[in-house]
Amino acid sequence: MTSIDDARQQAARARHELATTLDAIEDKLNVPKRVAAQYRRDPIPVIIAGVAVVGAVAGLIAWAVAARRD
Repeated sequence: MTSIDDARQQAARARHELATTLDAIEDKLNVPKRVAAQYRRDPIPVIIAGVAVVGAVAGLIAWAVAARRD
């Protein structure tokens, strides 16, 4: 019976390690959560990045409209 108990313990450890790894991956890839945390620490770079993204999108739209007119 001990081999079954050992296998169950190993499976439980593997599940725990997998859950921990998946949580860490989720934290790394959760952009809104990371941006919010960064904004709370220092909002200026986040605001600058947001303005830059809006400017880039506006520039692309203006370029596309101008290209379509030609």
